[in-house]
Parts: sequence; C-alpha cells; structure tokens
Amino acid sequence: MSSPPNRKKPTLPSETVEVSASEMKNSWHEYLERVSESGEEIVITRYGKPVARLAPLEPEGERGSIVGCMAGTVTILGDIIEPIDVEWEADA
Repeated sequence: MSSPPNRKKPTLPSETVEVSASEMKNSWHEYLERVSESGEEIVITRYGKPVARLAPLEPEGERGSIVGCMAGTVTILGDIIEPIDVEWEADA
C-alpha cells in the first residue's frame, strides 16, 4: 500500500478566529453578532481541523456592476476603422 500524498494544511489569514464546533454550538448567537458587527471571519474546527467558515455577507449595493466589468481587458492592435485591402461583395 502506498501512503497518501502530503497535503498542506490550509493557511488562514492572521485575523481569522478559530472556534471549535462545540464552542460554536454553545455560543451561536454571540458569534453571529460578532461577525455581523466586526466583519471578521470565524473558522469552525472539528478535532482541530477546519471544517467550515462563518463570514459576513457582501451587501447588495457593494457588488460590482455588469456594466464596465471588462473595462481594460481588451488590447487593440492596429487600426480597427481603416478598411482592409480585400474586396468582397454583399448579396442584395
């Protein structure tokens, strides 16, 4: 039998708080209030391993608009208005 591949443990941002599932269960409302007021994320652990993340929702008005979301992603090479040297006929 071969051993499982070595996997790196996910790294968490320094301001992320880790809480055990049992602690979360006992103080659910307090943690919800904490996340909604401070905007911090809480990682819920089970037997010391991260299993879930409690994070604030992004406000509706803060989402990016579809209008202009691709601005600056196109590169124009050459003149796009100048006619090309190929003759063609259109069916009338």
